[in-house]
Amino acid sequence: MVLGHESSGVVEAVGSDVHYVQPGDHVITCLSVFCGHCEYCLTGHMSLCQEPETRRGRDDEPRISQGGNFVAQFANLGSFAEYMLVHEHGVAKIREDMPMDRAALIGCGVTTGVGAVIHTAKVEPGSTVAVIGCGGVGLSCINGAAIAGAARIIAVDRVPSKLELARKFGATDVVNAKDDPVAEVKELSGGGVHYSFEAIGLKVTAEQSFQMLRNGGTATIIGMIPPGDMVSLHGPDFLMEKKIQGSFMGSNRFRVDMPRFVELYLQGKLHLDDMVSGHIKLSDVNEALLALETGEIARNVIMFD
Repeated sequence: MVLGHESSGVVEAVGSDVHYVQPGDHVITCLSVFCGHCEYCLTGHMSLCQEPETRRGRDDEPRISQGGNFVAQFANLGSFAEYMLVHEHGVAKIREDMPMDRAALIGCGVTTGVGAVIHTAKVEPGSTVAVIGCGGVGLSCINGAAIAGAARIIAVDRVPSKLELARKFGATDVVNAKDDPVAEVKELSGGGVHYSFEAIGLKVTAEQSFQMLRNGGTATIIGMIPPGDMVSLHGPDFLMEKKIQGSFMGSNRFRVDMPRFVELYLQGKLHLDDMVSGHIKLSDVNEALLALETGEIARNVIMFD
């Protein structure tokens, strides 16, 4: 089962130097492939590892080809495929009773959203949180904030159906972004939130995430803001110790995080069932990608069996 670069499956074969997994193991893949010995890895920031040894060089003999032509692997993993050839540092073992179509969601979106809450921002119990954007990543942020014990979780989006879905993931309040989301969030939170998360990737929403903070609050930008776009912030706000930061893949330690997320799902605390909008075949992928643009669905899962 594969969902873009999010995937889960069963190990078919391993190389002679592989020791972490063996054929038959159930795994989730992750694009945060790590080397294990650089400064980032050794200081617990594995998601930032950029060592080239875990990926194929431009001049190296290709590992995968078709008809004599080199086949590139997206994010060093590949996607939309029945089989994947990956580095052993790109997989995490999980328990065998975890449904594969739910496990696939953990590979990227869930790890990114929940991780941004618990690792990057370190949301404290009893705090107030606002999440801008209620797609798969944003819903995972909301779910993560609920697991972290946030007292008030405000979901912000333009699509009413997604705002309603956000309540299932733990949102205590919803705000339609068509109005004035900053003013509404400030009113609901008594002057601003402790933590805000931007899960869309736009200049305007990144600026709004900073504007809706209370003094001392932290805004975490998860969305991929287009190259060249510059975010403008009100300088004097920094005197009130307001902070803005980025997050990549939820600052994950995925071999530890993913098995824990599986446990949270099986305990009923991580709401993956509500995130699956439907199951599709690979031949339906183009229509599924177009559906994402409407903002009406959270995730479709491609099934190969």
